[in-house]
Amino acid sequence: MKCHLRNLLTYLVLTIALALLSPSAAAEAKKLIPMGESIGIQLELPYIYVAHDVLLPNGQWLKKGDIIKEVNGKPIQSIEMLKESMTDSEISLTIKQSTNHTRTITLTNDQANNILPFLKDETDGIGTLTFIDPESKEYGALGHQIIDGVLNKPPEFTDGSIFLASIEQIKKSSPGNPGYKISVINHDDIRLGNISSNDIYGIFGNWELDVKEIMRKPIEIMHDDEIQLGKAELLTAIEGSKVESFTIEIVKIEDNYLQFEITDQNLLSKTGGILQGMSGSPILQDGKFVGAVTHMFVEQPARGAAITLSEMLKKKPN
Repeated sequence: MKCHLRNLLTYLVLTIALALLSPSAAAEAKKLIPMGESIGIQLELPYIYVAHDVLLPNGQWLKKGDIIKEVNGKPIQSIEMLKESMTDSEISLTIKQSTNHTRTITLTNDQANNILPFLKDETDGIGTLTFIDPESKEYGALGHQIIDGVLNKPPEFTDGSIFLASIEQIKKSSPGNPGYKISVINHDDIRLGNISSNDIYGIFGNWELDVKEIMRKPIEIMHDDEIQLGKAELLTAIEGSKVESFTIEIVKIEDNYLQFEITDQNLLSKTGGILQGMSGSPILQDGKFVGAVTHMFVEQPARGAAITLSEMLKKKPN
């Protein structure tokens, strides 16, 4: 069994399909900078949704996944807008349920304040930065699509940002129990880039900092038919924001996907294997850029799957 590697966005999925950069990016990106930093991901949504079931004083329930469409008959897109509307003694909320039925509820200001902690207007997560294109200043990360764990689908979003995350603690993986990174993300820091797309092969956007400040150099992308079984290396962060190199063994190559095993005893002793939040970690072989981690095998946490970088860069078909 495989699962997507992510923290907070805990949706188990087995499929991988195509993602995108612009056609010119895929053609021109002959060399890319391999990264490996842990990043915090923030997607701002055009609506408010209910993150947990909430029992209202009248005995009705707000159910997880319900979307608040209107307040006092006017469209609403954010929790801030909801707060600004709470000026009268009562407010009327129009709710779209997961069944697509719509209903209206009336709450006092106190009741509305009580439900605010259960509402969200953004999706957050942790992942790993895969590459930066030094020519176009585009980046790619994750290697798989973000699926919101409450909505059970890729969320619509109006804006997105990535920030540097610092790993404070590790919950180790064990057979049947995927571990995860416990990270600190400071949204007040300068953001690293925007998020222009959330596609089946990852998130992509524009890198907004000076590429010249990155210490690692661009390297060639390895063609799929050049990838060999055997030794390779994995770049990822497991302590603070420091990116380290760990040895792995590529054990299977099938079409545009790889299977590998972690052989680095230092990494295994600290993490137990692959962690949620490692998705997007770059894989290198013979000094060339091979691909990005996408999945782990839940019952065998030292074993993982990856997508080749050439596949990750392909233009999504219409």
